[in-house]
Order: sequence, then structure tokens, then C-alpha cells
Amino acid sequence: MPIGVGERRGGVYYFRSLDQEHAYTLAASDSGDLWHSRLGHPSVKVLRSIDCLNTTLFKCLPNKTCDACLRGKQTRDIFPISSARAVQPFELIHCDIWGPYSIPASCGARYFLTIVDDYSRAVWVHLMKEKSEVKNILKQFFAMTSRQFNKMVKVVRSDNGKEFHSLKDYYLDHGIIFQTSCVYTPQQNGRVERKHRHVLEVARTLRFHANLPIEFWGECVLTAGYLINRLPSPVIDNKSPYALLYNKAPLYDHLRVFGCLCYAHNKIVSGDKFAPRGVRCVFLGYAYAQKGWKVFDLDNRRHFVSRDVRFIESKFPFANEDKVTDTATLGKSSELNNDNATKELEHYLRFSQLDDSSSMHAATTTRQQIHSQAGSRNPPHEHMQPPEEIHASNHNTVDHTHSTADTTEIGPTATGSTQLLAGRGLRQRKAPIWHQDYEVQLNTVKINSLSVAHPSSSVDSGNPYSISHYVNYNRFSVSHRAFLAAISAHKEPSSFQEAVRHPEWRAAMKREIDALERTGTWEIQALPPGKRAIYCKWVFKIKYKCDGSIDRYKARLVVCGNRQVQGIDYTETFAPVAKMVTVRTILAVASSRHWELHQMDVDNAFLHGDLHEEVYMHLPPGYSSSTPGKVCRLLRSLYGLRQAPRCWFSKLTSFLRAYGFCQSHADYSLFTLRRDSHILCVLVYVDDLLITGNDHGMIIEFKSYLARSFPVKDLGLMKYFLGIEVARNPTDIGGWLGSSFILR
Repeated sequence: MPIGVGERRGGVYYFRSLDQEHAYTLAASDSGDLWHSRLGHPSVKVLRSIDCLNTTLFKCLPNKTCDACLRGKQTRDIFPISSARAVQPFELIHCDIWGPYSIPASCGARYFLTIVDDYSRAVWVHLMKEKSEVKNILKQFFAMTSRQFNKMVKVVRSDNGKEFHSLKDYYLDHGIIFQTSCVYTPQQNGRVERKHRHVLEVARTLRFHANLPIEFWGECVLTAGYLINRLPSPVIDNKSPYALLYNKAPLYDHLRVFGCLCYAHNKIVSGDKFAPRGVRCVFLGYAYAQKGWKVFDLDNRRHFVSRDVRFIESKFPFANEDKVTDTATLGKSSELNNDNATKELEHYLRFSQLDDSSSMHAATTTRQQIHSQAGSRNPPHEHMQPPEEIHASNHNTVDHTHSTADTTEIGPTATGSTQLLAGRGLRQRKAPIWHQDYEVQLNTVKINSLSVAHPSSSVDSGNPYSISHYVNYNRFSVSHRAFLAAISAHKEPSSFQEAVRHPEWRAAMKREIDALERTGTWEIQALPPGKRAIYCKWVFKIKYKCDGSIDRYKARLVVCGNRQVQGIDYTETFAPVAKMVTVRTILAVASSRHWELHQMDVDNAFLHGDLHEEVYMHLPPGYSSSTPGKVCRLLRSLYGLRQAPRCWFSKLTSFLRAYGFCQSHADYSLFTLRRDSHILCVLVYVDDLLITGNDHGMIIEFKSYLARSFPVKDLGLMKYFLGIEVARNPTDIGGWLGSSFILR
């Protein structure tokens, strides 16, 4: 019986135990792949480190060729640090979009586009309301680099956003290489991703230092980009992006502390020699292509640019400082008491990225009252020249001049009537002239035996026409209260969701859609590339008869024409309507000559105008289509289009001229037709036609011809037209103004 097995090495026998020999025999009889599978697919390095296995089995075992290993252990390759860099400005630019942010900026923007030059690391920040604005912004950027720097952009690198792919044809036409990162691989666009972090870090710091309300985040981002371009960076050998682009050092003498208190010259004094010459403002950055600073008027809540500004860089109007006692507000003080709303707002501000303690601090300082005594103001101590015009500075594509911060309103509550209000309180208010005949400050205690309820406080609410007393209707009789309820029961819905609950409005909307489809107003198709569709909405109106009763429920589909672009969606828009002097003249002539006055109304008049521009519209609310994702290509004019009145009037004018009418040169809405001694006059006011003449047969013939050409309603003899109610006797007509109808 063998007790061991030996191996000869250099003339000497080495013995092994039987257990080791048994393991060696097993290892020799099995393949390396089999042991790789048995041991749970370890690496070759681990297999070779097992002593009891024959290591010679794994010498030829290739690594990372097992299908199960490749499927179960696949990892992403390491992203190497890119050392490649552009050798000249604008050879390569990086683009990316940040947003949408839950709270719009003061200009309405929810996104911003970041453009980074790979050579200089210069950054351009553009605020946007929609992602679709990227196309125009990039085209303007390419034009700027060509004109201002004599450089053509060669390569554009971005992610796979469709807003960047919409410029593919433009890239091909201009020889620009368009590079995109792989899906879910933002590391390949790391330059602009890192710049996003840099911009947001600076923007957050600026906002926290000045404790600005969150709606000013857009100004924080723009100012952050402006300052980053003027700071040296170790990535570019401690030079600034501005210096690399312009080959000169940037100027710093125009820089001021962001968010500080400042006083801008008041250019609107209305001839009042005692009006304040300076207005309290907050400094919000540097204007693009203007030698001035961007400021926000605390009293009038408006953005503007001024060169005549004095800064107090140690004071911040929104800071939580007890020594600041100014009472200028940015909004209604009553809205500051809602602590829950403020905390909820701060909770969702992912822009801030605060911890719990700093979030509470921001919420507290946002509600902080800002007080100051008017007589104890410190005079401004600094007055500098405005910043130079810098073309490479960051600029906003949205006009700030007409925008207002209307989201988070902050301000104090009234503490007493003896406190002088700064700015707004000291400014003399002038009532509009159209209110000069109204008296709203009631001094009597009783009006026609009705009780008068007094407000709880005598402090003026700030409204120049505030009603200090109001009439209590509790003493009305039951019949009078029932009458008030009856005349206020008919309410016009303000939205589609509200109207669809009532059968009258559903029937009205169905009639409108049927009329649109019957006239071939649109055709359903896919939106062509490069085109945009505008939205539409329902407008509801109750039509009343001359006696005040309901005539019909009218639902009208209206295009949001404010989204149209001049030169693309429309060109000319003017369309004449009848002048009131012409209406009175026609009534006077018809009355003196005993002519009949007839009235006709064209149904859906604007739908009959021919549309020559290429306009696309989203499907109407509630419209069911078998092809979701399609849009409406408008073939005829529709209410709300800027050119719709002109299209309809042009169509009607061609129709009347073909019938033989001549258009008046004094009033283009007046048409006359003469046949021997007979005369026929037609006065047009949009879709209402006033017809008169000395021949009853001509009137009936024309009305029949008009009814065959357009869907019309024959209203018969005129009773009510443009607020004028007409009554007729067998020998004459008399017209009088019904005051109740004028008020309608």
C-alpha cells in the first residue's frame, strides 16, 4: 500500500501526501473553465492564487472572455482627464441648458443657456422662458463672434437635447461640426457642466449675501457670469477670460457690491419742484451694451438701467438688520403673515440648496420689515461713473425694462400713522382725469336709510381711490335680494374646465367647432421641422337682447395672437371699422328721407377670410382627434390672429365691389351702390352690416345675395346697433341712446 508519492527534482525525490496528490489529480483532470464556473466566476488572478489547484490550467485562460462575466460585471470605462484644448477663441464652444426652475425669474424666465468658449473659458449666460429660444440665441451668438471677433465657430459640443438638434441644417450650411455626448454621459460635456456649478455657486453666494428674494435669481446668474469672466483662473495660467479675448486687462472700477442699496436719479418729476430727485433702488448687476447699472426701484417695483446712481455698499434693503427702518415695500404687507406659505416656498427652492437652519434664516429675512425714518437718512457717500460697454459680458435675451417681480412680495406692515413713509408715502398722487366725476370717500353715515358699515381701521390702504365706507345690503327686502340674485345668476365661465360642466356651453362649443370644420378653417397635419404652433383658448360670452333677456350662449375659439411673430406669422394687420360720425350721419339721412334701416350679422365672420401666411395652431381644448400629436394648419383666418380682421374685411370688400358697390374715401367701411335714381348704402362694423336705401326691392335683393354667399342672420329692421336703440313709427324714425345698453 503506497504511503506517498514522490517527485524527482535534480536527483532528489520530494514526497507529497496522498491528499495533495488527490487534489492534484482532480485539478489535472478538470479544465480551467470548469473551475472558473464552479467557483462563481472569479478573476484569473484569484484562481491562480489557490494553492491546491493546478496553476498550469489557468496560464492560457483568457481574461474577460466569459459571456456571463461580461454581462454581469460590465462597468463603465474610466473617464480620462482631457488635456486637449482649443488653440484659438471660438474654435470649440460648449453649450448646455439649466432648468426648468420651479419659480420664474423676475423677467419670467425658467431656464438659462450657458455657452463656454473652450480656449478662453469665457462664459455667456442667456435667460430663457422656453427651451425653443436656444435656436435663435445660438444664431445670434454665431453672428456676434463673426462680427465682433472675426472668428467663426468651428465645433459646437452639447448634449442630445432636441433644441440643439434643431440647428442641424444650419450647422451643415455653415460648415460647423456638431458634437454630442453619449446618452447618460454628461461627463463628455464636462466643461460646461463644471461651469454650471461655478455659475450657480457664485449666484447663490451673491443672493445669500444680499438676502434677495428668490425671484431675483436671474439677475444673480447674469451677474455671476459677468464677474467670472473678469476673474483670473489657474486653468488658463491665472489670466481672466476677458483678457484672453480682448488682449487687455479688465477694468474693475465700475464694480459694486451686488444687492446693495443705491439711489438712482429720478427723471420723472412731472414739474414738481419738491418731488424727490432720487429713488431708492437695489443694485442688480451690469447692463449689456449700455453704460449704466441695472437697478430695481423699491417704490414702483420696476427694473431699469441708469448711469446716475449713488451706492451705499454697506447697506442691503433686504438684509435682516435692526438699524434699517425704511418702510419701502416690494409688495403687500398682508401677504407676509402667511408663514406656512413662506416656509413651503423655501422648502422647494432647490436653487438655494440650504440646510434646515439656513432655510429658516432665509424665510425669516425674506419677511423682515425694512424701516427707516425719512429725516434721518444717511446721505449717499459714493458716486462713480457707470461701467464701460463690454461686448463679451453676459446679457439677457428677455427685456428687463418692462418686467416686474410679481412672485414673492415682501414688505412691512403698518406700525402707526405717525411714521413717515419713504418714497411712495411722500409722493403726491394725482387722480386720473377719467375719475374726476366720481366721489368714493363717503362722509355720510346713512344713505337712503341703508346702514353704512365702517372699516375696522382708518388707515389708508394705499389705493388713491380706496372706499373707506361700504353699503351694507342686509336691510334689503326679500324681493330686492331675490332680484339681485336673479340678475347675477348668469356667470360667464373663465375656462374650458368650468364651461364644460354646463350643457348650454357644451352646445355652444360644438356649434363653434362644427362651423370651423364646415368652412374648412384648418387641416390636421404634423408640425413641419423648424415651425412652431401657437396655442388657442375658448372665450365665452352671453349675448343679450335689447330688453336685457338672454339671446344665446356664444363660445368662440380664439388664437393666442400674442405669440405670433411679425414678418413670419403676419405682416399687415389694419382693418377699418365704421366711425360713429358715419353711423350718426346714416341714421340722420335715413330719418330725414324715410328710408328703411335693416341689419344683418355675419356668423363667424373672421372664418371666411383667406389666410395667406403659414400658421400652425395646437388642437383646441376638448377637440378629439384620431391622430394625437398633430397640429392644425390654418387655411382661413381665425379670431385672435392679428391679421384676422384685415383678412375678413378684404374678403367682404371684394364681395361688395363685385356686386357693384363703391367704397367711400371718407370712411372705408361705407359702401354705396347707385342704379339710376335708386341708392343702396351698406355700413360695415366688423361682422355687423347696416343696410339702408330708397328702394325696398334693392335691399331685399342684396340681402338674398349676401345670404347665398355667407352664413348670416337677418335681424330685420334695425333695433339695436353699437349701443344705439332705434324705435320706428309708420312715418318717421327716432333714435335715442339707451343708457343701460351703453353700460353693457
